[in-house]
Amino acid sequence: MSLSQEQVQKIAHLARLGVEAQALDTYARTLSDILDFVEQMDGVDTEGVEPMAHPLELSQRLRADVPTETDQRAHFQDIAPAVEDGLYLVPRVIE
Repeated sequence: MSLSQEQVQKIAHLARLGVEAQALDTYARTLSDILDFVEQMDGVDTEGVEPMAHPLELSQRLRADVPTETDQRAHFQDIAPAVEDGLYLVPRVIE
């Protein structure tokens, strides 16, 4: 599949990316190569191949679920500009 410069500009606009005009040819060629590779992969017979989440059969190392920091809520509320009933008060931003 070959992408044109106009298609690359449209994709860049939709993705909110700034692409310089002199780079459009490079992006079009690179994106076309990627799409061709995906199309080639789409043609591979995957019948009987079991989906997997990771190529290696490893288990996740887990750590103990214990707090690693002390509770400093009272300290942070003492230095906050405005607190009421344990909640931080902030200026209203929506009218």
